[in-house]
Amino acid sequence: MGLGAKMDVLLLVLDLVGTFVFALSGAVAGVKNRLDLLGVLVLSFAAGNAGGIARDLLIGAVPPAAISDWRYLAVSLLAGITTFYGFSGVDRLRSPVLVFDGAGLALFAVSGTQTALAFGLNPVMAALLGMLTGIGGGMTRDVLLAEIPTVLRADLYAVAALAGAIVVVTGAALRLPATAMTIAGAALCFGLRLMAIHYGWHLPIARRPEGSTTAANAPHDRKDDGASRR
Repeated sequence: MGLGAKMDVLLLVLDLVGTFVFALSGAVAGVKNRLDLLGVLVLSFAAGNAGGIARDLLIGAVPPAAISDWRYLAVSLLAGITTFYGFSGVDRLRSPVLVFDGAGLALFAVSGTQTALAFGLNPVMAALLGMLTGIGGGMTRDVLLAEIPTVLRADLYAVAALAGAIVVVTGAALRLPATAMTIAGAALCFGLRLMAIHYGWHLPIARRPEGSTTAANAPHDRKDDGASRR
C-alpha cells in the first residue's frame, strides 16, 4: 500500500471514529434533554457530521463525505440507537457528554487538518480549518438544543483544537511521520480539553458593565454544566 493510500485510510478511520464519538455526545445530550427517538438520531447525525460537512464544503470536496458515503450515516445512527436504548450503560461514564465531546474534538481537529493539507492548503489555513472541523459538531448540537455553543463559553475548547492542529501542520512542515504526528496532535487536544475541564482553565471572560442591573448568563464551567444535566 502506497503512502497516499495509507493516508486515505488513516483519514477515513479518523473521520469515522470522530463521527461516532461526536454522535455519541449528541445522542447523550438528546436523551438528557428527553428528546424522542427521531430527535436523538437527528442530534447524533448533526453532532457527528456538521464539522466534516463544513470542512468538505470549504475545501471543495463535494458532495461532502457525510452525505455521499453511507458509513457516516451508519455510524451516526448506531451511536444514536445505542445511546437511546442503552443510555444507562453509556451514562455510567463520568460526564459522558464531555468525554465524548473532547474525543470527537481531538479526532476531528487532526483529521480536518490532514484533509486540508492533502488538498493543498497552506499550513495556517489548514490548522484553522482543522479547528473549524473540530468545533462544528459541538456547535450544531448546542444550537439545536437552544444552548450557548460550548466553544463560546467552555474552558479551552477551540484553543485545544487549534493546538492539536498546529502539531499536525508542524509535523507536515518538518516531514515527520504523519501517523505519529496525528496521534500526538489528537492526544494534545484531548489532554488539554480534559485538563481545562478539571482545573477550570479558560480564556478571559467578558464582564458586565458596572452598574448594569440586567441579569446576564455568565459562561458556565463545563464541569458544572455536565453536573446540571444529570
